[in-house]
Amino acid sequence: MLLEQMAERLHTTPAELERESLRLYLERRLRFTESELFLLAQRYGVETVFELDEAVRAGRFHETETFEDYFQFDYLESQRDSLREMLEHL
Repeated sequence: MLLEQMAERLHTTPAELERESLRLYLERRLRFTESELFLLAQRYGVETVFELDEAVRAGRFHETETFEDYFQFDYLESQRDSLREMLEHL
């Protein structure tokens, strides 16, 4: 009911309002995810979780120092890829 009322006031269809709202939500989540990835990348001087893994193997960082960040990095990269895919299908 609320969606229909808002769509009417905005002179659009409920479907278009819903689609645009979802697109904006996904874009906001993507920006947040990318900013978190940027912070992690800057912390370790890498661009991807694979580069972080290589840096640990090369001895630049101890595994215990990067353990939580490694999994966070991997999760955020996965989220970023999923959000991009969802946006492409909108």
